[in-house]
Amino acid sequence: MHNAAVTTTPCIIRAALPSDEPAWRQLWRGYCDFYEAPVPDEVTNRTWKRILDPDAQVMCLVAEVEGKVYGFANCVVHENTWETQAVCYLEDLYVTPSGRGRGIGGSLLEWLRNAMRAEGWARLYWMTKADNAQARRLYDRFAQTDDFVRYVIRQK
Repeated sequence: MHNAAVTTTPCIIRAALPSDEPAWRQLWRGYCDFYEAPVPDEVTNRTWKRILDPDAQVMCLVAEVEGKVYGFANCVVHENTWETQAVCYLEDLYVTPSGRGRGIGGSLLEWLRNAMRAEGWARLYWMTKADNAQARRLYDRFAQTDDFVRYVIRQK
């Protein structure tokens, strides 16, 4: 349950700025650790560079409460073959453990849902691990799962 002090503190959702790099990197490390994904520094550096590049399809939103960044949403807006409008893939969503239960993840998703309407994206979609119960409780408030199964081929 939310306490009154937490729910009255506004959460600001905004595009990541160059000054957010240290906070984003700390959150990114937490996200990668959570998924036990050893992401090389060169990939992290390139991801941050693309986030700041206005011509890249990658974008990052940050969730800020009282001047501190507690979470992020990394997204890729792209064309697709099933609609005439672009779609938005929410690739990464993470809220620091101390920020969970405060509505921050929901605020990021709500911002993206509003952007979908405003930008005319055909859809917003994402995935998570089947056993990520905490995330799924949040996600179930916004959408239903579909019956697709993901397959991955990696170049090694």
